[in-house]
Amino acid sequence: MRVVEKSARTVEEAVKLALTELNRSREEVEINVLSEGSRGVFGIGTEEAKVRVVAGNCLNLEEDAMDIIKDTLENILEKMDVEASVYYLEGDSSSDESGEASTSVYNIEGDELGILIGRRGQTLSCLQYIVKIIAANRIQDSLPSVVIDVNGYKQKRQQVLKELAERVAEQVENSGKSFTLEPMPAYERRIIHLALSNHPGVKTESVGYGEDRKVSIIPKY
Repeated sequence: MRVVEKSARTVEEAVKLALTELNRSREEVEINVLSEGSRGVFGIGTEEAKVRVVAGNCLNLEEDAMDIIKDTLENILEKMDVEASVYYLEGDSSSDESGEASTSVYNIEGDELGILIGRRGQTLSCLQYIVKIIAANRIQDSLPSVVIDVNGYKQKRQQVLKELAERVAEQVENSGKSFTLEPMPAYERRIIHLALSNHPGVKTESVGYGEDRKVSIIPKY
């Protein structure tokens, strides 16, 4: 929900200013007149009209937001001269970089799409960020949690990381010695942390700074 208050010579002018800022039509908002203003006497005591305009979520996020996100992603791919198709998949919180409960996954499918993934998935993370910013601006409201994937890269990577976490945890528990994994982006470190969050014999913590930040798996006893 967005709320805008505007003042102008007349109520109509104030409403138009608010609608322009919200990028909405009259049918999409609630208009409250706070003051009709006053012309005063001989120009003395003039008071501007003031309105409060409330714009709720006029889109059905189950349908319209999905279409806008998909359209935004397809437009970006077209401008990049990348031939690929975008498909919507039902996701879950384990797929989401932010850990939000509800996740929409948009999988880009095609040949030779490594350029969209980049080193350690950094390009893909940037693409996801850009899509979310543009789509949120078009929707004029908050977005549902969104994940952009390429040929199932994140899903496959997630499974690999879970298996890695379990293997290293067993090694650490048996040896009693800590083990530090290779540097990973934040969402991959989170997968490791979650995979071992309930492990009886080890705990995890992130160490290092910037691109060198990594996960250490440490024996509890």
